Amino acid sequence: MTHSTERFTTIRADLDFEAANEALYQAGMTDGLPVIPPTPERVARMLEGARREPGQSLGVMGPGYGKATIEKIAVNAVMAGCRPEYMPVLVAAVEAMLDYEFNLYGINATTHPVTPMLVLNGPVAGRLKVNSGYNCMGPGWRANATIGRAIRLILVNIAGGTPGNGDRATHGTPAKFSFCLAENELASPWAPLHVRRGFSPGQSTVTVHASEAPHEINNHTSEDGAGIVRTFANSISHLGHNNSYLGHGEVAICIGPEHAETMARDGMGIRDIQEYLFAHAGNRRSALLSIGRDNFPGMAAFDADAADPFVPLVSAPEDYLLFVAGGVGKHSMAMPSFGLSRSVTRVIDAE
Repeated sequence: MTHSTERFTTIRADLDFEAANEALYQAGMTDGLPVIPPTPERVARMLEGARREPGQSLGVMGPGYGKATIEKIAVNAVMAGCRPEYMPVLVAAVEAMLDYEFNLYGINATTHPVTPMLVLNGPVAGRLKVNSGYNCMGPGWRANATIGRAIRLILVNIAGGTPGNGDRATHGTPAKFSFCLAENELASPWAPLHVRRGFSPGQSTVTVHASEAPHEINNHTSEDGAGIVRTFANSISHLGHNNSYLGHGEVAICIGPEHAETMARDGMGIRDIQEYLFAHAGNRRSALLSIGRDNFPGMAAFDADAADPFVPLVSAPEDYLLFVAGGVGKHSMAMPSFGLSRSVTRVIDAE
């Protein structure tokens, strides 16, 4: 095994699969599952898809402050089972996570069960067959599984997020194995996420969001959009997640196509949903006081002169990150966030 300051570059080609995996596992370089041994030949093939020089560094990743070089990203992509054409997605995602607003150090080192969620938009999602429909947050799709898994390995092997050491998550979450999907743009009645963020429809992008594991929002009974958005607000209004008292962050909601169709049919646009959630998703100050939370640094603004003011989950309506994905079924998914992070979108250089 060839070592570097970020643990390793490649592994000897003469080691068999079992020996290579045992060596990597014992060195703390895997996610606990078998990996593809990153031999020099495999890494060289992966680098062919990168469109960058192998030694180029995108920056340092906390808490271990390892240099995120293109070669080291490729090593982790090999171990995750990625195809070379996935490399531009990984490069863009790492660039996004290195944005100051994303707060990678906090996300990777916290006790909170947070993980980067990747949402792809634009032509690259279809070209790489990134699932945006049935089971888009679950197993069964190579691109989703391996791109998300490569991000986790990067956070361990480059950023130093080793469980119990750099990564101090009390419990973690299964989403930390892999969390990557695409927006179902064809099923959405609204402009796609990346277009609403200022990119053109023909551009390919990845958005990273500091997410908890997805929480189901089930509404099979409402026949109008008002009932669905009311269910959204009720489902995310509880005291147990960080957004209840850290208003700097965002709450992501993956809206199921059937829910989206009903709300759009009733004239509801993205901004209407955001404004409703901003006004109705949150908690009374008395509820926060009952568990010892009051005027916590970063808490969303509230009317301190009111008898029992309402405290929203976020600081502005646009802090609800909304996108459409999934198959048939009257379900949506909510992802409360770390709270001290902003989502970031970057263009994928895959053309």
